[in-house]
Amino acid sequence: MSRTAFKAPGEAHANRWKALVFIALAQLMVVLDTTIVNIALPSAQQDLGISDGDRQWVVTAYALAFGGLLLFGGRVGDLWGRKRAFVIGLIGFAAASALGGAATTGAMMFGARALQGAFGALLAPAALSLLAVMFAEAKERAKAFGIYGAIAGGGSAVGFVLGGVLTQYLDWRWTFFVNVPFAIAAAAGAYFVVREPEGGRNRSPLDIPGVVLSTLGLVSLVYGFTRAEADGWGDTTTISLFAVSVLLLLTFVFTEAKVKAPLLPLRVVTDRNRGGVYLSLGIAVIAMFGTFLFLTYYLQVVKGYSPVKSGFCFLPMVAGMMVGSTQIGTRLVTRVPPRFLMGPGFLVAMAGMLLLARLEVSSSYASTVLPALVLLGLGMGTTFTPAMSLPTLGVEPRDAGVASAMINTSQQVGGAIGTALLNTIAASATTSYVKDHIADAATEPQRQLVQLQGVVHGYANAIWFAVGMLVIATLIVLALVNAGRAGSEGSEGSEGSEGSEGVEDEVAVPVVAH
Repeated sequence: MSRTAFKAPGEAHANRWKALVFIALAQLMVVLDTTIVNIALPSAQQDLGISDGDRQWVVTAYALAFGGLLLFGGRVGDLWGRKRAFVIGLIGFAAASALGGAATTGAMMFGARALQGAFGALLAPAALSLLAVMFAEAKERAKAFGIYGAIAGGGSAVGFVLGGVLTQYLDWRWTFFVNVPFAIAAAAGAYFVVREPEGGRNRSPLDIPGVVLSTLGLVSLVYGFTRAEADGWGDTTTISLFAVSVLLLLTFVFTEAKVKAPLLPLRVVTDRNRGGVYLSLGIAVIAMFGTFLFLTYYLQVVKGYSPVKSGFCFLPMVAGMMVGSTQIGTRLVTRVPPRFLMGPGFLVAMAGMLLLARLEVSSSYASTVLPALVLLGLGMGTTFTPAMSLPTLGVEPRDAGVASAMINTSQQVGGAIGTALLNTIAASATTSYVKDHIADAATEPQRQLVQLQGVVHGYANAIWFAVGMLVIATLIVLALVNAGRAGSEGSEGSEGSEGSEGVEDEVAVPVVAH
C-alpha cells in the first residue's frame, strides 16, 4: 500500500479540526469528572446522609465501572463504529450526570456514578481511536494528539478549580449538572461533523468469555486497591480480591491466545512500542495521582487554603502541561524518536517530584510547590503527546478501539494503585513520626504541630516512592520503545517491529486510517 493511501482518509476529512474540538470537549468532561466530584464529596455526603463508611462508593462505583468496562467499551466501538459509540457514550454520560445531580439518596448517587463510569468506558476509547483514524499525516497527528494529551493531563487539575468554584458558590449538584451541556454540545457536534473513514470496523463476533474475564478481573484489581487503602494490605478480603484478579486475568490471557476473535488481540500489547507505552504510562500515573491527592490535602489542611484557592494553585501545572504538549511535544514528535520525548519528560516530572519531597509545614508555595507543579506539568505534557499517539500507530484498523482502550486502562489501573499504595505509605510514615515525636510535645499547640509535621513527613515519604516510579517509567521507555520519529521513512508501523529486536528507530506509520 502506498504512503498516499495512508493519508487519503485524513485529507478527505475536511472537518477533522472541527471534529477535534468536540472530541477534546468530551475528553475534558471525562477527565474533569475524576476530580471535580472529590471536591464536592463532603457537601454531597452531608446532604444525602451517606455514612463515612459508604462515602468511598461515590468514587469507587465510578472507578470500578470505568476501569472494568474499558476493554469492552473499546471493542464495542470497533464493532459499532467509533462515531456511534462516541455519541451514545456522551448521551448516556449526560443522563447519568443528571441522575447524579438529582440524587436524593446515597444509593441513587452510587448508581449514577456507576452509570457514568460505564458510559465513560464507551466514549473514552472511541474518542481516542477517532483521532487515530482521522489524523494520518504526521505533523497534523502530532498537533492533534498534543492538544488531546494536554487536556488528558491538565483536566484533572482544572477539575479541582471548577469543583471548588461550583461547590463554594453554587451547590455540589452542579458538579454533576455541568456535564450535561458539555455532553450535549460534544454529541451534537460529533454527530454533524465527525466522519469516520470506512473499512475500519471489526465485525467479528463478540468474545463473551473475554468480556466477562477481563471485566471481572479488572474490577477485582481496582476494588482490591480500594480496599487496601481503607482496610490495609493484610486484610483477608483485600488479599482475596488480588488473588481472584490474578487468576481471572491469567485465564483471560490464556483465552485470548486461543479464541478466533479475541476481545484483546495479544498482538496489540505484545508489540514492544505499545507495551512499553502502556506499562510506563501506568507506572507514571501511579506517581501522579497520589501526588495530586497529597497536594490537595497539604494546601487545604496544612496551609489552610479554601477549596477554590487550592484549586487555583494547580493552574501552573495545567499551563505547564499545555506548553509541554502543544509546544514541546507537538513540535518535536516529528523530529525525534518518541523515547527521547517520553524519557526526558518523565525525568523533568521527576525533578518536580524531588522538590515536593522536600515539603515541610512551613514550606512556601512560591518557592517549593509552584516550581514543582510547573516541572510536573512540562514533563508530563511533553510525555503525553507521544504516549497518546504511539499506541494507535501501526495498529490494524479493527483493533484501534481496543488499543485506545488500553491507554485508558493503564491510566485507570495506575490511578487506583497510586491512590491506595501512596496513601498507605504516607499513613504508615505519619504514624511512625508522630509516635517518635509526640512525647516531646508538652502543650496542645506543640502536639498539633507534631501531628501536622507527621502528616507532611508522610507525604514526603510517599513522594520519594513516586520519584522511584518515574525512574522506572523512564527505564521502561528507553528499553522498550524503539519506534522512529513520526513521519520518517522506513517500515510500516510498530506491527513490523515484532520480531525485530535491536532494530533502532523503527518507524510507526499510521495504518489505522485505511
